[in-house]
Amino acid sequence: MGTPPTVIEYRRSFLFEVSPEELWQALSEPQRFESWWGWLGELRVDGQGLVDGAVLSGLVSPPVPYRMRVTVRLDRCRRPARIDATVEGDLRGTASLELHPHEAGTSAEVAWRIEMMQRAMRIAARVAAPVLRWGHDRVVDMTVHGFRRHLRSLGERGGAAG
Repeated sequence: MGTPPTVIEYRRSFLFEVSPEELWQALSEPQRFESWWGWLGELRVDGQGLVDGAVLSGLVSPPVPYRMRVTVRLDRCRRPARIDATVEGDLRGTASLELHPHEAGTSAEVAWRIEMMQRAMRIAARVAAPVLRWGHDRVVDMTVHGFRRHLRSLGERGGAAG
């Protein structure tokens, strides 16, 4: 039996032209995420950066007519290599980020398995799964693009580049 239409399983690697340590450092300012990513609003950060037990809560607004309240609990953070997290709220599941040194800088592998919990989204997933998947993939693309733009701005200021 395959994955239900209400579940999104995702795994992909992205290359960044900075070291794993520089990438981790740039990610260590979650209070700035809203300025990088237009799809994220009402962000609240409980904890000091990327540490075990930190909790990030916010409103996700993808390019489909649904908004989702999501809480991400950082279960395990191993600088500068790995984050394992639990996702709760309108999306539920698990997520991870692995950073590996690469000749071009860092290979960042993201993976998650999340289930849509809103009743309207669950119904939509059964009849229009490709549209919801498209919205999901656009949010990922915007996230990576926004983070690369942020890394470039750091490089221009004398920090990391990417």
